[in-house]
Amino acid sequence: MTNEKKPEAALSSDAAEVRAQKLAILREKVGEVYPAHFHRTVTNAELAETYKDLPSDTETQDIVTVAGRVYSSRNSGMFMDIHDASGKIQIFSHKDVTPEAARELLSLIDIGDIIGVTGAVRRTKRGELSINAHEITMLTKSLLPMPEKWHGVSDIEIRYRKRHLDIMTNEESKLRFQQRSKIISGIRRFMEHDGFMEVETPMLHSVYGGATAEPFKTHHNTLKLDMYLRIAPELYLKRTLVSALTDKVFEINRNFRNEGVSTRHNPEFTMMECYWAYADYEDIMDLVERLFAELATTIHGTTEVAYG
Repeated sequence: MTNEKKPEAALSSDAAEVRAQKLAILREKVGEVYPAHFHRTVTNAELAETYKDLPSDTETQDIVTVAGRVYSSRNSGMFMDIHDASGKIQIFSHKDVTPEAARELLSLIDIGDIIGVTGAVRRTKRGELSINAHEITMLTKSLLPMPEKWHGVSDIEIRYRKRHLDIMTNEESKLRFQQRSKIISGIRRFMEHDGFMEVETPMLHSVYGGATAEPFKTHHNTLKLDMYLRIAPELYLKRTLVSALTDKVFEINRNFRNEGVSTRHNPEFTMMECYWAYADYEDIMDLVERLFAELATTIHGTTEVAYG
């Protein structure tokens, strides 16, 4: 290994080109910079919970391995905040605790890179839970800069077209997607617990129906038949009920409607539709009330939810 700094000194001012050149330098220094596997021992949230009572200005001998995306870097990389799906942790790199080989990577790490860090847990004088970096591993070199973290993605069109950037920089958007996943799982658990059978019905229909909407049209080459992406699952779900396969049936899946686009209406969207033999609208009203109460409790811990 050479101490020559010439490649780094010659870096271009263009952000993407700078990162590409750093990638080349990293490959010379460490070899593989997109490893297929990395073993971490704890998530950031688990770390915060385990050491929530650790006093300020305390160092431990507990060695952990974490991984996450770099969201901020201060003092030439001495302090870095890395985020995983559960939260953030501060990484502290200093000559007193970090070997030279690891510190040599700091100038090659950019905001947006994904790194793995092994080190000892500590809490700083200011009360920040941190890891004294003993080893730093480049897991993914980001070749494009992230949006500015404090303001996120302000252009609404970019937010909708590039959701990954929106989620990276907007905690509200990230929470919304996490809650959506819990809602879908919660609906499925509730319906199954209530005796409903989940089925999947065709997405391609030879005749569209079940709602009043314009369909997307496609063509089946083998059958030489024009077909439509479904606008609703109603007709096939009712056939399932008529077949006596079950008295309670439901489906959670995508529908497609070739109509306007807005923040309230997508051409493709997820729908839950159910049918219940020998039941009337009052039974369905009770079902929906119980479903919403359970979902609210699952997501918010209470049936009282702030609205507006």
